This record gives sequence, structure tokens and C-alpha cells, in this order.
Amino acid sequence: MSVNLATMLREGTKKSHTMAENVGFVKCFLKGVVEKKSYRKLVTSLYFVYSAMEEEMERLKDHPLVAPIYFPELNRKQTLEEDLRFYYGTNWREEAKNTKAGKEYVARIREIGQSNPELLVAHCYTRYLGDLSGGQILKKISQRAMNLTDGEGTAFYEFEDISDEKAFKDKYRQAMNDLPIDEATAERIVEEANDAFGMNMKLFQELEGNLVKAIGVMLFNTLTRRRTRGSTELATAE
Repeated sequence: MSVNLATMLREGTKKSHTMAENVGFVKCFLKGVVEKKSYRKLVTSLYFVYSAMEEEMERLKDHPLVAPIYFPELNRKQTLEEDLRFYYGTNWREEAKNTKAGKEYVARIREIGQSNPELLVAHCYTRYLGDLSGGQILKKISQRAMNLTDGEGTAFYEFEDISDEKAFKDKYRQAMNDLPIDEATAERIVEEANDAFGMNMKLFQELEGNLVKAIGVMLFNTLTRRRTRGSTELATAE
């Protein structure tokens, strides 16, 4: 039985996507206000999340519900290490510490890797397709806001092994649709994807304190006053 998982995920996570983009840190980011310490902290949390996700995917690469969406060219751990080296220096491994929300996110990935590997699809979809879509917008914003040049500090957004991002996203969505799952499993994957958006929101919310300290309460309130439909949400739908 064929299930259109890609469409179910896109439609079923629209609300979560919009909520994530209305977190104060993200709204400021999309308006070009990026504070280096907050951003460094985000890269740190993402490093631990992607490390867990990619270790689980590698371990389960022969699993019938993981193998079809196992694309090592998506892996971000190495690019995040490059960025951490840029932001912290050579002793980044000692400096980079995971946060409370980051630890909870990692724990969830490890848990489903052991008990429900098919739910990893939700986490890969939420992160990687976002990175390939809206991530490219965020790269340009980061470079402008933090005066970064030559890809320094933004290696995370560079997919050197993917030459045509639109074609790759189409291939990825087709791979999801070809998974041998039923409607009930697809619905559980959508539910997990919504939870993954929630975990990402917690990562962003942890960063707001640093950002408010850096830019001031008045500017933060001005930038975050209106609820918007974010630009990365539109890009992911492409």
C-alpha cells in the first residue's frame, strides 16, 4: 500500500513550522539580527543533535524503513565541527557543551533509534529538508549579520556533495513515499515530526536570553511583535 508521506508531512507540520518561525530568536534572525554568542550556542546544540541522528542512521542503514532514506551526503556533523572550530577555536571540544533542550532532543533520537527506527524519518525530514531549503536563506543572513566571508562559520549550510538541491529534494520525497509503511505508521511519523519541531523550538527559546542581553529588550520586542508566515516555510514547500 502506497502512502504519500511527503505530502502528509508537509501538510501535517505546517502549523508547527509557523510556530517555530514565530519564536523570538528566529524572528530576529530572519530580520537580520544575529548575535554571535547565541548563534554559537545554537551551532553547539545542533552538533550534538546531528551527531546522534547520523550515528543512529549509520547504525540502522540496513533497516528496511531507514535504508531508503539513508543519504550520507546529507551528513552535517563534519561541517558543524568546522563551524565550532571557527567559533570556539582549536579547543572547541572542551568549550562546546550541550544544553538542557539539546540533551532532551538527543535522548529522543537515541530512544527511537532503539525502539522505533521508522520515526527517524521524521527527524531527518524536519532537519535536512529544512537545511536544504530555508537553510540557504539563513546562510546569507548569517554572513551579512556577522560579517562572515568565504564560508567561515557557515559550513553547516554547505552541501558540497549535492549539486542540484531541488532534484535531490524531489528524490528524497520520492524515497519517503516509497517506504513500505501503512497509513497508521505514516501518521505516527507526522506526529514525531511535529514533536521534532517542538524540540527545535526549545533550542531556539534557550537562546533568547543571550540575544535580549545583546540587543536590548526594546529592540527585541519591536522585532518580534507581529506573528508572520516565515520565509523558510515557503522555501521548504518548493
